[in-house]
Amino acid sequence: MPPVVGFVGVSGSGKTTLITRVLPELRSAGLRVAVLKHAHCGFDMDRPGKDSFRVREAGAAEVLIASRTRWAHLGELEGDLDEPPFRELLDRFDPARVDLVLAEGFARESYPKIEVHRPALGEPPRCWPADPWVIAVASDGPLAVAPPARRLDLNAPLEVTGFLLVQLAGGGASRLRAG
Repeated sequence: MPPVVGFVGVSGSGKTTLITRVLPELRSAGLRVAVLKHAHCGFDMDRPGKDSFRVREAGAAEVLIASRTRWAHLGELEGDLDEPPFRELLDRFDPARVDLVLAEGFARESYPKIEVHRPALGEPPRCWPADPWVIAVASDGPLAVAPPARRLDLNAPLEVTGFLLVQLAGGGASRLRAG
């Protein structure tokens, strides 16, 4: 399993925005990065009228779509099943193709996380300081973060990228593994 680090925080805190700002920098550093995103409710990536949508709607348990440039694997969960376990989802990434997984959400799981916190939202951090898996808090306001966690500037994606690269290079690589 490739190393994994998550971005957690309350809704609207900027988790996706931070990931989209850090990801190109990690790619520029030569890393092949995958993203695992948690969705709280149902979602659909397919579009009505497309063949893949039609066969899924007709009852296919799984649909694999492939072309020269991309592939996607859509699976249907039956009935009231729980969502797939976090580790099972991580195991779906191919370590031969992925150097790092950035996860968004999965706040209750035991894995390294950067908490995204905006004091202007009027909410305290969701996970830090109680969660020992929080390795940093990225915030756009003053916040005293005690070691071993570190405070990062939410508006400085290069700082967040640098922190992740140090972690991967050995300054904390063992901490970028799920528990």
